[in-house]
Amino acid sequence: MASEFDYIVVGAGSAGAIVARRLAEDASVRVLLLEAGGTDRTVFTRKPGMIAVVHTVPQVKKRFDWGYYTAPQKHAAGRRIPSTKGKVLGGSSSINGMLFVRGHRRNFDDWAAEGCTGWGHDGVLPAFKRLEDWEGGASAWRGAGGPVAVTRQKDLTPASEELLSAMAEGCGAPRIDDYNGEQQEGVAPFQMSARGGVRFSSTEAYVHRMPTPNLEVRTGVTVARVAIEAGRAVGVVVLAEGGTQTIRATREVVLSAGTFGSPHLLLLSGVGPAAHLREHGVEVVADLPVGDNLHDHLFVPMTFLAPSALHRGTALHFFGGMLAEAVKGDTWFGRTVFEAAGFVRSKHAGSIPDLQIHALPWSYPAPNQDLPVRPEVDMRPALTVMPTLIYPKSRGQVRLASADPTAAPFIDPHYLEDPQDTRFLLDGIRLVRDLMASARMRKVATAELHPGPAFADDAAMARELPTRAHTVYHPVGTCRMGQDERAVVDPTLRVRGVEGLRVADASIMPSITGGNTNAPAMMIGERCAELMRAGA
Repeated sequence: MASEFDYIVVGAGSAGAIVARRLAEDASVRVLLLEAGGTDRTVFTRKPGMIAVVHTVPQVKKRFDWGYYTAPQKHAAGRRIPSTKGKVLGGSSSINGMLFVRGHRRNFDDWAAEGCTGWGHDGVLPAFKRLEDWEGGASAWRGAGGPVAVTRQKDLTPASEELLSAMAEGCGAPRIDDYNGEQQEGVAPFQMSARGGVRFSSTEAYVHRMPTPNLEVRTGVTVARVAIEAGRAVGVVVLAEGGTQTIRATREVVLSAGTFGSPHLLLLSGVGPAAHLREHGVEVVADLPVGDNLHDHLFVPMTFLAPSALHRGTALHFFGGMLAEAVKGDTWFGRTVFEAAGFVRSKHAGSIPDLQIHALPWSYPAPNQDLPVRPEVDMRPALTVMPTLIYPKSRGQVRLASADPTAAPFIDPHYLEDPQDTRFLLDGIRLVRDLMASARMRKVATAELHPGPAFADDAAMARELPTRAHTVYHPVGTCRMGQDERAVVDPTLRVRGVEGLRVADASIMPSITGGNTNAPAMMIGERCAELMRAGA
């Protein structure tokens, strides 16, 4: 196999596969895309309905997930919370809920205001449009003909339809057609990166459907560190049988290993807080705040018995859906499990929505999903509504647990450390309970299963919240973009103080976007390739 390329991209996830494929559009260059996981050419990752198996059957999850856990969370009952991240071609875009949410335009304008030139909404909108093939067609806001199919959830269960109406009435939010269009605030069916019963992960969209001979993809490759000589990245060192091997990059190395993986590789390579690196015997190349600014979305699953939710968590119902999809297609098994979305304002909101509501017509594990065993769920039809904290105040970090590149990084998000995050989620729980107590929803929901009547009053719920709050698996920010001392990369995504090295994934976000983060991660991949090809 070749040991020298023009560009090496580490991580074939939501952003990395896009960076690599877009760079390879220049036929004169050779691009290598490295992935630690295996192939995504499997029913588990391509068929949307299989997400339930991937996330709940430990033997299957182990095949596609890094298996990371947080450090014990002081403000979350001491829990070690699973931090699921895709270890497979496509990364987390191959195992996520496929929810397609750009975020609020103000999120990107805030990035620009912090010094991230070119990353305001008007700067990123062309990249969003370029990557998508929106079922509604091209407009001033949406793109058509791009690699990633984006469709609306349809054939909603009666329970989800009623919830949309109840959210509109109870939250004073309009029923809107497209929350990724001109206006995010409102309620609507979710959008998803899927079409025709196929998940459109980054590799499905950009690699398998857009093959090019000058892009080489290697799976099952563990990168130990970036090879840095005289302050310049010249390639990567990978684990090989009996030792290591260096693969050289004549132009640039791009890290797209995710919010945990990219800072981990930088730290192993000597780029990070100098004192921390010295503690682990790593020679310091650049003293930067790598791994700081970790933050994430949290939600609290609230499950209500609801006969019109229709779906049951039984093997018979699951296999019936699988069979129907195989025979006739265009069924619930070929789409995301989530149905109803709300982007609404809490009572403490400013000028934009600060509360996202996820809803799915299924029962949900309770009180959490921390244990590495298959969770038990109620087998009756149920509606799960999740008030979601989309602008958290708490900040954590990623650090080395060991200088051994095969050891998992130390992940400490400091969940619920800021009291405002706790207050927000408790307010969200109360809002959902008020919605479910409305005349409309009383006809739909017959009982609250979880958290349940034992935690009906605010004081009891406050005591229980640390056990119930759960990550939405949207960590960001650990290789912060900017132009000040808090930045790891500059607005062209170049690592400060190291030539020939960039980071392109959700880790570069200065602050988290207001909604599910997969679409913004894909946009970052498009923007990175655009900047590189323009010589920025």
